[in-house]
Amino acid sequence: MKILLINPPRYNEILGNNPSIIEEERGINPPLGLLYLAGYLEKFSKYDVTVIDSQIEKLDYSGLASRVNSIKPDIAGITAMTLTMIDVIETIKVVKKINKEIRIVLGGPHVHLFPEETIRLKNIDYLVLGEGEKILKELLDRIDDKSELRKVPGLVFKDKENVINTGIPPTIKNLDEIPFPARDMVPYKKYNSLLTKGDIATTMMTSRGCPFKCSFCDRPHLGKVFRARSVNNVVDELEECVKLGIYDFLFYDDTFTLDKKRVVEICEKIIERKLDIAWDIRTRVDFVDGEVLKYLKKAGCQGIHYGIEAGTERILKILNKGITINQAKHIFDLTRKYKIPILAYFMIGNPTETIDEIYTTFKVMKELKPDYAHITIFTPFPGTKSYVNGIKNGVIRKDYWQEFAENPTPDFVPPLGNEYFDRAALDHLLIEGYHEFYLRPSYMFKRLVGIRNINELKKKAKAGIKVLRMK
Repeated sequence: MKILLINPPRYNEILGNNPSIIEEERGINPPLGLLYLAGYLEKFSKYDVTVIDSQIEKLDYSGLASRVNSIKPDIAGITAMTLTMIDVIETIKVVKKINKEIRIVLGGPHVHLFPEETIRLKNIDYLVLGEGEKILKELLDRIDDKSELRKVPGLVFKDKENVINTGIPPTIKNLDEIPFPARDMVPYKKYNSLLTKGDIATTMMTSRGCPFKCSFCDRPHLGKVFRARSVNNVVDELEECVKLGIYDFLFYDDTFTLDKKRVVEICEKIIERKLDIAWDIRTRVDFVDGEVLKYLKKAGCQGIHYGIEAGTERILKILNKGITINQAKHIFDLTRKYKIPILAYFMIGNPTETIDEIYTTFKVMKELKPDYAHITIFTPFPGTKSYVNGIKNGVIRKDYWQEFAENPTPDFVPPLGNEYFDRAALDHLLIEGYHEFYLRPSYMFKRLVGIRNINELKKKAKAGIKVLRMK
């Protein structure tokens, strides 16, 4: 049986015009979820597995059709996120037009949030809920026996007119059981990032599950319980990537430094094995200290991404972020002491946020002096406390995401979570914030002085041109 896993093209992404110069946020990363699935099937089954990353291969729908037709799969598995559902639907049409007998399997956060709505859409045969590695194999092993499929937790499918949902599966407790992502199934040498020094970059996840309760965030398919891979397992994957010629890494754990002892041990093991790598992490300012920063620096960490979100204590409390501005200032100063570059995330248009508070955020953003700032317009996403509260208090007039899940259309506009601004005003403020931060002469001079090679110069120049073109 031939299995084709597809990362769809991204031509109709909701919020796709939200300006950003941080290219690692714009879909150039390896499709890690699909590569985990491919790695698992490659090790534990005899299925013939192929992966297509339409985005890195720059495939339009015609090009995708040609690739699918050449592979002639029996099953097509597609990543489904709410923001990319229009492209998911177009991808399904491409596959079914080639051969209507190809069975379609969707997985990802969207199907976890909206299982019944998704399975009722045209041409979708199966959904995989939660972490998909083990469940997808169970589905493939029993795909022709629906009575057996009813016994597998984590599946949604139709039996005649009835929707069968076998329930949320348990999370995978021992992440070391999962084989490494099958990076060799995609053109891994093409992946890159504005934030890395080299020509090739990849992403990694050393843990799953986020225990924090920020009101604007929800990762339901990964659960709320923090589960970490063992130190040796993590460093073994780094070594495997180095053998492929990959030396730059973006660790995509929600909070990499949640277990500080484990972080130190990973750093020690990287040093012990003499891995000459560069890597970035994502974390919180309340889970970093001098010892952690010292070891990160020694082991080659060249960037820390901190989620700050807002510049006022009032909005931070509304977002249930659990940090303070003073904490951020202290940790940013400490991080600079160890000469580790900083990327800071901010949002504008948060619930009840005023124009003065947005300008305070811009002021704090400059005072914190990160090397990069990433600004987005607050969007109340489905499943989040912010979205539920917005509907409850009338700022969000109806259940927009529910309607979209039932009938995804390209003209869908996500709701805002703030009663004081329309989208045009927030778009204008967003660009103003980027200009204020990046077009300062002192900032531009510092960035130019720090450039080390021609590849970095090209990436920085491209980002600078993007900022200048924002209108």
